[in-house]
Amino acid sequence: MKSAEPLANDHYRDELSNVDKKGKRLWIFPKKPKGKFYDYRTWFSWLLMGLMFAGPFMKLNDRPLLLLNVLERKFIIFGMVFWPQDLNLFALLMLSFILFIILFTILFGRVWCGWACPQTVFMEMLFRKIEFMIDGDYQQQKKLADSEWNTNKIIKRFSKHTLFWILSFVIANTFLGYIIGIDELKLLAFDGPQAHWGKFASLLIFTTVFYFVFAKLRELVCIFICPYGRLQGLMLDKNSMVVAYDFVRGEPRGKIKKEETQVKGDCIDCKLCVHVCPTGIDIRNGTQLECINCTACIDACDEVMVKIEKPKGLVRFASVNNIEKGTKLGLNLRNGAYGVVLLALLSVFFYLMATRQLVETTLLRTPGMLFQKQADGTISNLYSIEFVNKTFEELPVELKLIEPKGTIKFIDGSDIVVHKESVGKSSFFLSVDPKEIKQISSPVIIEVWSNGKLIEEMKSKFNGPVYSNSQEKLGDKDANEATEETKK
Repeated sequence: MKSAEPLANDHYRDELSNVDKKGKRLWIFPKKPKGKFYDYRTWFSWLLMGLMFAGPFMKLNDRPLLLLNVLERKFIIFGMVFWPQDLNLFALLMLSFILFIILFTILFGRVWCGWACPQTVFMEMLFRKIEFMIDGDYQQQKKLADSEWNTNKIIKRFSKHTLFWILSFVIANTFLGYIIGIDELKLLAFDGPQAHWGKFASLLIFTTVFYFVFAKLRELVCIFICPYGRLQGLMLDKNSMVVAYDFVRGEPRGKIKKEETQVKGDCIDCKLCVHVCPTGIDIRNGTQLECINCTACIDACDEVMVKIEKPKGLVRFASVNNIEKGTKLGLNLRNGAYGVVLLALLSVFFYLMATRQLVETTLLRTPGMLFQKQADGTISNLYSIEFVNKTFEELPVELKLIEPKGTIKFIDGSDIVVHKESVGKSSFFLSVDPKEIKQISSPVIIEVWSNGKLIEEMKSKFNGPVYSNSQEKLGDKDANEATEETKK
């Protein structure tokens, strides 16, 4: 009977597949993959790349579908606009996204990395294909790398890296389009670099970064740089679905020999699963940090199993418990708890989104200024008001004084128009008849209207001298002193 235990030799956990014993990086030359899963991944990658490159041009209600303008602190996600005033909503959305990633990883392992991560999609479906086309398959690439510099090698290296730079430039433009918007990017293209040096410099920086990522760093991004790859070990458990080697069925491995009496597993130790791996690991050693679940090893192993007339699935999507105990993949208490929390967060988020105000108003009595006596005998206070217009339309704003009775006079005119996606500020005097003042600090209620709709009701305070039937009017000096005393 075959042992259900994995291999005892676990030295692989103390070393990296792309580093030798002296700490020098070993360049990985993966074999060109082929098979069912690779075909699925190719079609899915082309779909994702199509959506990504088209993303900056896609609009919803005349606004970008996705905009992450960090410089102006403006974010649009699937048509929903987030401003600095919506920090709580944005934080809640990011928290929900992180929790979704955790839940997704617990259930399906690192499938995101191998199938949907832009790093993997661009590397395997664009840059790697160019490399296969120019340099050949993995053995030809090794031979070319070890050969002396000659005309053939110079032409191939120049052609490959030129195409790499062009692709990096295209990706950088797309990336910049998600940050500044496609309209700003068009200005850079039509006006020329001399009119937009800052944006052009950013474009060159992004291009250089992407070029080094795909031409030089490659698997190092997944192993060392990406935080998700480093955290996956904390999120996976024995019930997580990962690309796994069935050691129960495959061990002991060995070549097929005629008239051999020793019972062997289905693995013939051909090492094709190692040759096709873009991070250079041996999946037979178990779940590893470097594995991105790209399924290239599944296709390679299935091809061998067909040739030796063995069942497919020696390397497949499975959990550790599924291989050891035959446990079926499914939900458990841990997964359910994460799901409930995620559902609660999303419910709160959508409730806040549905009830949030698209125009926010802030009303403040100008600090450091006391009331003033006007020529017509009224008492006035100076206020500042700020409007945050989160909509994509200009809003004419009208203020209606509800309490106390008085008049509002704007310093810079009576008409306020807040431009779309902007902040509007203004100042005004609120003048009140002294006889209406019943206390030194009176409540103020002002309604904000736009296009016949009530936007918000604002509250503040009005300071002024107090009249009574049995007393004369307080002098301005005494009243101001009384106001100061009230503040204290």
